[in-house]
Amino acid sequence: MCGQARAQIVTLAAEVVSAARLPQAPEHVAATVRQIEREALQAAPTATLDGALRAIPGFSLFRRSDSFTANPTAQGVSLRGLGPSGASRSLVLLDGVPLNDPFGGWVAWSKVPREGLARVEIVPGGGATAWGNAALGGVVQLLTTPVATPSWRPRNYASAMAGSFSTRSAELLSSQPVGRGTVQILGRAFTTNGVSLIAPERRGAIDIDAWSRHRWLAARWRTPIGDKLEFTATARGFEESRGNGTPYTRNGSREKLLSASLAAAAEENFAWHAVAYAQDQSFASTFSGVNATRSAETPASDQFAVPATAFGAEWTGVWSHGQGARTSAGADVRMVRGQTREHFTFAAGNFTRLRVAGGKQIVGGLFALHERPLTGEMTFTAGARLDRWADTDGHRRETDRAAGTVFRNDLYADRDGTAFSPSAGLVWQPRRGFRVRGNAQQAFRRPTLNELHRPFRQGANVTEANAALRTERVTSGEVGAEWIALFHPPFIIPQQTLPTGTILLQSIPMQAARPLLTLAVTGFRNDLRDAVGNVTIARGPGTFPIVGTLAAGGLGRQRLNLDRTRTQGFELSAKWSPIAAFTISADALFNDATVRRAAVAPGLVGKQIAQVPRRSAALGATWRAPGQFTFTPRVRWIGRQFEDDENLLRLGEVVVADLSVSRPITKQIELFLTAENLGNARIETGRSADGVVNVGTPRLVLGGVRGRW
Repeated sequence: MCGQARAQIVTLAAEVVSAARLPQAPEHVAATVRQIEREALQAAPTATLDGALRAIPGFSLFRRSDSFTANPTAQGVSLRGLGPSGASRSLVLLDGVPLNDPFGGWVAWSKVPREGLARVEIVPGGGATAWGNAALGGVVQLLTTPVATPSWRPRNYASAMAGSFSTRSAELLSSQPVGRGTVQILGRAFTTNGVSLIAPERRGAIDIDAWSRHRWLAARWRTPIGDKLEFTATARGFEESRGNGTPYTRNGSREKLLSASLAAAAEENFAWHAVAYAQDQSFASTFSGVNATRSAETPASDQFAVPATAFGAEWTGVWSHGQGARTSAGADVRMVRGQTREHFTFAAGNFTRLRVAGGKQIVGGLFALHERPLTGEMTFTAGARLDRWADTDGHRRETDRAAGTVFRNDLYADRDGTAFSPSAGLVWQPRRGFRVRGNAQQAFRRPTLNELHRPFRQGANVTEANAALRTERVTSGEVGAEWIALFHPPFIIPQQTLPTGTILLQSIPMQAARPLLTLAVTGFRNDLRDAVGNVTIARGPGTFPIVGTLAAGGLGRQRLNLDRTRTQGFELSAKWSPIAAFTISADALFNDATVRRAAVAPGLVGKQIAQVPRRSAALGATWRAPGQFTFTPRVRWIGRQFEDDENLLRLGEVVVADLSVSRPITKQIELFLTAENLGNARIETGRSADGVVNVGTPRLVLGGVRGRW
């Protein structure tokens, strides 16, 4: 035989599981999908996981603070500015189980492993048909390292770090075979003395550093059942305590979670999986009022117990048809029960009143999604979901602690309803490396038990709950285009002499093709109806209906439905990798989020939605330098935004620079150094009517060691 044959270059794409609950190649997904792999998560120049995800401008956190300093109730996720509140409008999943708090909807990022994550998938503006309630703004899927680790991959990971503000952390993941199955242990312990949350010019004697500490331990067991089934059981225990910046204010959380899953291997073009989970948790928090000179505080309330339980289950089946067509369908249900128990009205050294409020909530639905190639270049997806929800046992009772006198005893009528969530998408790939896509969906979100029943205080400001809140509904759409230029590596041509004397020439690639340049642009629009907002209804000093007594400079707010809000804009992203050892990426988000109609507060029409910057951007790079050093710099720009619904309290724009440096010292051990907010920029995270400014984390330097074996 004589001649030359080029080896075919095949680039294997990672699978995406968030968007439709079925494995999909990224090029077939009509919605935007951003993936961050393990290596990038570990190299991210930040102390927290949620801080690492902020490298994507479309991902933001309420009040600009990550979990290093933020109160758990303020750790809400906003995707593309849709959902800037403590209650996330985006669903966050950890291995398919909701991470959103069952009572309040916020996300406890402290529960998530950093070393144990395999990847993160972010789907802004998509996934609601598959996932239903709480996925109105999109889906964030956190996927831990598989329990069954291939023999050629490390089975154990560990890290430890320490640095500024007496911050210390240690994390472990270990997988060991046991019989036919595998047991995986994960754990983490973290503590920091914290930083002050008040800007220096207003800081007073009462202000102390906001310390925090948490720890958790999880165990997973995976074992085959026969030849076709795989069973996985997970147990997790978590506890956290935080100081909130003054001696009296602090909060604590505890959680126990059990989950079990069954997965059936594909057989005759059909596969399925099922998950069931139970969650029991408690939360407690104290609030105070601080005088004008910030020299003393007065207890305002003690939410001494906010217990919540959640039970959920889901089943998904995937059918593969001929010619690349596939269908996924299934059902899910989530049941939540929660209550806030609070002491309030402080007088003569004691709280004089007791408030107990809460209820039950259940949401369940059926869904189906179908993916079908229309031509060799075009793929169409369509789906529909039908949900049924019910809020029951709503109550609020307020009594005098000493005399037992009942001041308020509200029993709210049970409410229920249905929600229909259709979606459709189209992907066109006219040639290799170029893709045009469009996606549209309708979605809903029921207000959380927290929004319906739990009032809260932040400094001098009071926010009242509202048991009459209506269901939020959104119509979302996006159109995007992506272009990828591949770098084709050179070939070597070995010669082999056959017994007959002929010479065989064969081209063998030295390495696989890799992306050289990636460019993407996406335009999006979200029309949200009955958006739940914290609407200002009173200004202190004085005593007012609904919100009660307000001090000078205090604001009284109530959760109310705004008839229409609109969030629209576009995203730009680029990634350039001229050599395998160097990659630079740039992302920008231009976002216009405004109130379009608000019968309850006409003065808000045309105002910018609170906590949503109009512009944000990020510039990052990874350089594997000589000497085995890896440098990962990142610069983030956050445009100005408003603290309040009336757009009177402005938070300034800020540029934050971060840097991570790592170097292996053996095949198994790596040293790393992380410097967050290198320039010690002032990150304004809140502003009160009396001029007190809250600030985020200053310069934070951490060093550590990471091992894998």
